[in-house]
Amino acid sequence: MFEDHLQKTLADLETRHLRRRLRVSDLATGPLVRFDNKTRHNFASNDYLGLAAHPQVIAAALEAAREFGAGAGASRLVTGTQRPHHELEEKIATFKNTAAALIFGSGYASSTGALQALATKDDVILLDKLSHACLVDGARLSGATIRPFHHNDPAHLEHHLQWAREKYPQARVFIATESVFSMDGDLAPLRDIVELKDRYGAVLLLDEAHAVGVLGRGGRGLADQLGLAHRVEVQMGTLGKALGSGGGYIAGSRDLIDLLVNRARSFIFSTAPPAATAAAASAALDLCASPEGDRRRAKLRELAVLLDPAPPAAIHPVIIGREEDTLHGAEQMTRLGFHVPAIRPPTVPAGTSRLRVSLSAAHDPEVVRTLAAALRAIVAPATSQNDNPDTVCPVCGAALISEKCKVVCRSTTCGYRIVFNCSEF
Repeated sequence: MFEDHLQKTLADLETRHLRRRLRVSDLATGPLVRFDNKTRHNFASNDYLGLAAHPQVIAAALEAAREFGAGAGASRLVTGTQRPHHELEEKIATFKNTAAALIFGSGYASSTGALQALATKDDVILLDKLSHACLVDGARLSGATIRPFHHNDPAHLEHHLQWAREKYPQARVFIATESVFSMDGDLAPLRDIVELKDRYGAVLLLDEAHAVGVLGRGGRGLADQLGLAHRVEVQMGTLGKALGSGGGYIAGSRDLIDLLVNRARSFIFSTAPPAATAAAASAALDLCASPEGDRRRAKLRELAVLLDPAPPAAIHPVIIGREEDTLHGAEQMTRLGFHVPAIRPPTVPAGTSRLRVSLSAAHDPEVVRTLAAALRAIVAPATSQNDNPDTVCPVCGAALISEKCKVVCRSTTCGYRIVFNCSEF
């Protein structure tokens, strides 16, 4: 009976074009990915600064692994804190200009652990409607009363703040939102949110997972870019995106961090991340805040303007709508030489399935230009109805010419081309 239920559920997902499958790639994280012995340009990774394969990051991980071993062995409250974890937390606190910081095994664990630890059933949590699942799940685990507000709508947030103060006058009120939204790539109206938070005496948990490394001085995030970081009580970030390693963190006051050490279940009851992971993140943080980090962010901005519209950070969604059409679009992009994932419910609301492009400083501008042309072709197909992208240009419908390591459009005015690194093929 149990197996029948599993098979029926999977069949239902398949019918609704929502079933997902794991695929194996044998390349390091970077601008290329290889599935089934076919290499494609990778626009799915959140390695925004291209640091995951940076020699200094890898060297730091190897040195820590040799000194501290492959695993931490247990929770840090049981076996103690290894030096790389402690050094990383001090470095994060300095980077975020807070009194302290605490690292977790993942960004997801950071948010769920913090909200579960800080809020109780007597409190209220107001969430942006498009907040990441980690914020939603953390709010649910806390037992607090939860109310979502319309995406990036300060007026609706204020309505909820007024409601909370009237209906639950003794409650603590928390606001949870992302600064750069993971699926839409847009920015939160952070100035308005902080003003409302202060006016109504609420506490803000800001998820900067997709902003750290990309925005702000030295990549410190949107709150820093707007000069608001000192007014955010709970700053959350990830080490597994622009910082190219793994894990997540909460930064804030010393009392906040001490409380999380004592009450955040995802910290207390989890084996600590390997020392090698912490050392890699530490090296990446140094690079992020350095002139090299500034150069990589500048390149990222240069790549962003090649897309239409240019994303404010590094995420560019192409909303298609239906799940079946989105999967078809992703398959077309694959045949054209690009790995751009189809994002479907429950990750995004029904009817808003999309292709999600993630830019990296490791990408080549010529490749991004071709990607932009291919995306335009997916959204508005060429007048030629030939659906064979191996022979027909998806932009203008002219013939494609295959040359060594590249495919170019025969038309002299189109400019469509795909260029590969032949050593990778």
